[in-house]
Amino acid sequence: MQQYRKKKQTAITAVQLDLDTEGFEYKKWGGVQRCKRGDWLVNNQGDVYTIDSETFRTTYRQASPGMYEKTTSVWAEQAKEKGVIQTKEGSTAYEAGDYLVYNDPTGKDGYAVKSTSFHSMYEPVKNAA
Repeated sequence: MQQYRKKKQTAITAVQLDLDTEGFEYKKWGGVQRCKRGDWLVNNQGDVYTIDSETFRTTYRQASPGMYEKTTSVWAEQAKEKGVIQTKEGSTAYEAGDYLVYNDPTGKDGYAVKSTSFHSMYEPVKNAA
């Protein structure tokens, strides 16, 4: 896997689901996603989805009211064949050529991103081991 970072000027809009609720389920990326109290509802360049509260807390920082930037690196590899990846929120189907992206260098906390979206949001970390 190769290490990447979010490109400049790619902040997301986000609000925390800090309500007295059991959460909700929704269909996206070929699977059922689950959002629970404390998770974040985000708009990432027009793509709306949820992010687990712990993942959001450890990987994003507030840039301005309602706007957040990813501050940590990710590790990614291009999928050789289609498949499904289990995420903290549910599951995501992907095609060959899409990217499998992980918030952890050991391959934990993963998700899939379409190739064109991945290249518009991420850039390789230079001198990464």
